[in-house]
Amino acid sequence: MDRTAQLVARSPESAVAYDRPPRAGLLHDRAARVLEENWTGSSTVPSRGLYPHQWSWDSAFIAIGLRHISPLRAQSELETLLAAQWADGRVPHIVFNPAVPLDAYFPSPDFWRSSTAGHAAGAPRAVETSGIVQPPVHALAAWLVHCADPELSRGRGFLARVYPRLAAWHRYLLHHRDLGGGGLASVVHPWEQGMDNAPSWDAPLARVAPAPARSFRRADLDHGAAEDRPTDLDYGRYVRLAADYRDEGYADVVSDFAVEDPSFNALLIASEHALARIARDLGATGTARHARAERLTAALIERLWDPAAGMFLCRDLRGVGLVPERGVSGLIPLLLPTLPRDTAATLVRTLTGAHFGLGATTRLAPSYDLLGEAFDPHRYWRGPAWFNTNWLLERGLRVHGEQDLADALRQALLDTAGATDFAEYVDPYTGEACGATGFGWTAALTLDLLHTPTFDIRAKDTRDKGGDRG
Repeated sequence: MDRTAQLVARSPESAVAYDRPPRAGLLHDRAARVLEENWTGSSTVPSRGLYPHQWSWDSAFIAIGLRHISPLRAQSELETLLAAQWADGRVPHIVFNPAVPLDAYFPSPDFWRSSTAGHAAGAPRAVETSGIVQPPVHALAAWLVHCADPELSRGRGFLARVYPRLAAWHRYLLHHRDLGGGGLASVVHPWEQGMDNAPSWDAPLARVAPAPARSFRRADLDHGAAEDRPTDLDYGRYVRLAADYRDEGYADVVSDFAVEDPSFNALLIASEHALARIARDLGATGTARHARAERLTAALIERLWDPAAGMFLCRDLRGVGLVPERGVSGLIPLLLPTLPRDTAATLVRTLTGAHFGLGATTRLAPSYDLLGEAFDPHRYWRGPAWFNTNWLLERGLRVHGEQDLADALRQALLDTAGATDFAEYVDPYTGEACGATGFGWTAALTLDLLHTPTFDIRAKDTRDKGGDRG
């Protein structure tokens, strides 16, 4: 049986097959095996040991990769996550598997107490979740999953079922989380933005009194080196913030930590454009959502763009305004197709310049400024390169016509994924694996890069009356 027949035989719901060189085929099979091993029957864990539950933005990225080998499983991935949505619209950052022992991960369900502490906010009773959120990649993922097999999607009513939940998710962010009053969504915990211990959080976190070390046990250190993980002081502050939020019934107010983040909002904007496409596929108009995405883009530039830094910065709503730390989050808006041309060009110069070194001193963009005082090539989000952020940058480079850079970054991602056994993150200089291996979104996004053509997105303008661009 040839490779195409094997692929279809393994995934009968997907009739799509691609010709790949032998080495690419081997990498494809290895990546698919990671996702198979991490599959629980209804969702995919990021890592069997370190992260044994379902994580929100992980599942969105995983669905984007799964669509190439099983569109049905990719749909199920998102449906399982959205089934745990709260009545106020929030999509929790963790959906807990009751079969996993409580001591396997901290904070565990008995810390969050979602079904009781989150009662006023409409937490579900049938499943335990965390009470915070993660970046809103989900509508973008849902649209890409639909496009992988529109016939299957329409036959199952996939978009019709997820669209109301995704719309409620965006309403929650745009209304409950506009804590700064400027139109952007705010995060109330570093874990919500996804880049947990980024140096951009150091100043806002300094206001937070850490929980006593004896009040919690870090399960993450059972699976990773302490020098690669957040410090005990940082972790104590994370626990304090989460406990205070829980004890206030998960009410959204400006507390000790409230930050407008460029990556979080850029992904919200990209997903607003995706929701417009979903609406049109369902027979409605996407014009209002495209217009909202444009207003959010304008707000992003007005509130978070720093010309002197050559990139977007975080805004601390309780502090002095823009946080003067260059993190990869500030480059992610390159993903947006209607970003002003000069802004996009400046972001590319920053990405390839001395602070991030892409294509010069690094093959993958680091998570933090190479010249920053806090830079550490191995410590979690304080320097290592991550596959999801580099995948977003690869897409952004193509959107803005930087095909050579995008091709080089794509190849670097594929090479590094294969060489590190799909590591969680890597040293940006050497490519040395850090964190967990067999990591879910690394494998999934490897599949997406292998399957997605590397054409010039801007070579053909596909803008329609609704404001869509390819």
